[in-house]
Amino acid sequence: MREALLVGTPNSGKSLLFNQMTGLNQKVANFPGITVDISSGPVIACPDVSLVDYPGIYSLHSISEEERVAIRAFKDALLKEHLTAVICILDSTRLEKGLHFALQVYRECQKTGKRMVLVANMKDVLQRHDMKLNCEGLSRSLGVPVLLLSARTGDGIANLTAMVGDGQNKAEVMDRPDLIHMGDLDLRTLAHQLAHQYGPSGDLLIRSQSRLDAFFLNTWTGGLAFLAIMYLLFQSIFTWAAPVMDAVEAGIGLIARLILPLLGEGILHDFVKDALFEGIGAFLVFVPQIFVLTLVVGILEDSGYLARAAVICHKPLRYFGLTGKSFIPMLAGIACAIPAIYAARTVDSPRKRWLTYMAIPLMPCSARLPVYTLLIAAFIPANYALGGLVGSQGLAMFLMYFFGMFMGLIVTALISRTTPGMRHDMPFVLEMPPYRLPSWKPLLRNSWNRSKHFVTRAGAIICTVTIAVWFLAYFPNRGADLGASWLGTMGRFIEPLFAPLGLDWKYGVAVLSSFLAREVFVGTLGALYGIEAADEHISSLAEKIQASGLSPASGVACLILFALALQCVSTLTILAKESGSLRLPAQLFVGYGILAYGVAWIGYQLTGWIVS
Repeated sequence: MREALLVGTPNSGKSLLFNQMTGLNQKVANFPGITVDISSGPVIACPDVSLVDYPGIYSLHSISEEERVAIRAFKDALLKEHLTAVICILDSTRLEKGLHFALQVYRECQKTGKRMVLVANMKDVLQRHDMKLNCEGLSRSLGVPVLLLSARTGDGIANLTAMVGDGQNKAEVMDRPDLIHMGDLDLRTLAHQLAHQYGPSGDLLIRSQSRLDAFFLNTWTGGLAFLAIMYLLFQSIFTWAAPVMDAVEAGIGLIARLILPLLGEGILHDFVKDALFEGIGAFLVFVPQIFVLTLVVGILEDSGYLARAAVICHKPLRYFGLTGKSFIPMLAGIACAIPAIYAARTVDSPRKRWLTYMAIPLMPCSARLPVYTLLIAAFIPANYALGGLVGSQGLAMFLMYFFGMFMGLIVTALISRTTPGMRHDMPFVLEMPPYRLPSWKPLLRNSWNRSKHFVTRAGAIICTVTIAVWFLAYFPNRGADLGASWLGTMGRFIEPLFAPLGLDWKYGVAVLSSFLAREVFVGTLGALYGIEAADEHISSLAEKIQASGLSPASGVACLILFALALQCVSTLTILAKESGSLRLPAQLFVGYGILAYGVAWIGYQLTGWIVS
C-alpha cells in the first residue's frame, strides 16, 4: 500500500484535514519503541493510499522530546520506496510562519527526491475577509504544487486527493530553488520574501484577534471568563447528557423485561439480571457523559481558547511550581491520565515535567466520572435555577473536579518548595492560535471514537470483574444471604479498614476492585445490589444506594477516596515507563493512598458534624 505523509505546524488544521480525508477508518499507534502517537488511515477517495498524520511541530530543529521523536520518524519515512507524497499544510492567514517550516520540509524532500505538495489551509477565512493568496505565483517560485483549500468546509480537498492518488512517487521536473545548501537563516529570509510577495495581509485578522485577547487575557475579565467556562463545562455533563442517559437506562430496562421472562428461574436468569443488566448495564448508563465531556473540551480547543487558558493559568501555576504548559497535560488528564502523561513531554523543563507527572494522577479523569455521577445523584438533590442552566448536581461535580485539581496543585507546591532545584524553570513560550469556529463533524466523530474507546478499553475489565464479583457473591447459597457468600466472607475481613469511614464491606470490595480500573466500582456495586435486591425490577443504582441507608458523610468520604487515591494500574505502568523508574509510581501509589484515606476520614467527620 502506498503512503502519503501529512506534516504541518500546530494550529494549521492538519488533524482536521486528516479526519476529512480518512473519515472514521483510522487507527492510532505509537512510533516504534516510543510513546508519541501517530494516526493513519486509508484516504476515502483513494483507498490504496494510506495517509499518515505526524504530530504538529514548529521546526525541524527540535526543542522538546516530542518534536525530536516526530522529526526522527519523519526523516526515516522519507527513505521509504512506497512513499507517494509529502503533504505539508500551512495556515494561509499566517503564511510566513508556515512557509519557514514548509521550506525546511521541502529541503528534506529534495535530499531524498520525494514529491511535496504544499497545502494552504483556511480558504474560507480568506474569502470571508476578502483576502487573496497568489497560489500560482507561489507555486512557480517554489516549483511545487500549491493548493488552496478549507479543511473545515472540505472545499478543495478533492483536488488534493486526486493529486496524491495519481501514482507519482518522485518530485516533478519543475524549475525550483536549490534548498539543499541553504541554511535556516536563508530559508527564513526566503519565507519572508515569498509571504510578502504572494501572501495576504494579516493585519485584519490580527486586529480581530487582539480585540478578543484584550477580553480573554485580561487579569479580571479573563479570569472570570475562565471560571465561568469551566463551570459550564461541568454543568453540561449533566444537562446535555441527562436525556441520553435516561434513554440508555430505559433501553436497558426494556431489554431486561423482554429477555428475563424467557430464561425462567435459575442460575442463568440470576446471572443475566444481576451481572449483566445490573452490573455492566450500570456502567453503560454513564458513557454519554464521556461523550459530552470530550465534545466540550474539543470545542474549547478548536476555538483557540485552550491556549489562552494556558496563558491565564501560567502565573498561578508558577506559584505551585508548574508552568503554563502544564495546563494542557493536566486538562488532558480530565479525559485520561495516560495521554496526559504523554502530553507532558511538551513541558520543556525536566523538573517541571516531573512535577506535572505528580499532578496528573489527581486530575479528575473520565474513569472517575461514573463514580462521581453515581454518588452525586445518590446524595445531591437535583435542584435547578436560571431555566436549568445552573444546578446543584452540576455545582457538586464542578467542586469535585476543582477539589482534585486543587489537591494536585497543593502537592506540587509542597514538593517544589521542599526539593532543591525545583524552582528553576525554562522560559514559557506558547503560540496563540487564531480564534475560529469549531468544525462539528470532526468533533462529533472524535467524541464518538473516544467514547467507543472508553467502552472497549474498560469493557473487558468491567465484564471480567463483574462476573467474578457475581460468582463470589452468588455462591455457595445462590444469593440467599449475601453476607454469608464467599464475597461476603472476604468483605467482612477487610471491613474494619473502611468502617472508620462509615462504609460497609460491599463498598470495601467495590473500592478494592476499582484498582484495576476506577469505573469498575459502579459495575461491582451494581452486581452486589442486584443480588441483594433480586426480587426487584431493574432500577437506578443511585436509588438503591439511597434506600440502603448510606449516610451523606460516608458518601463524601467515598468521593474523596476516588478523588485522591491512585487507583489505576495503567497509570502506574505508564508513569514507570515515562519516568524510567519504578520509584515515582511507587511513591505516588503509597503517598496518595495515605493522603486519600486521611482526607476522607476528615471529610467524613466534618460532614457528619455538619448534618447532625
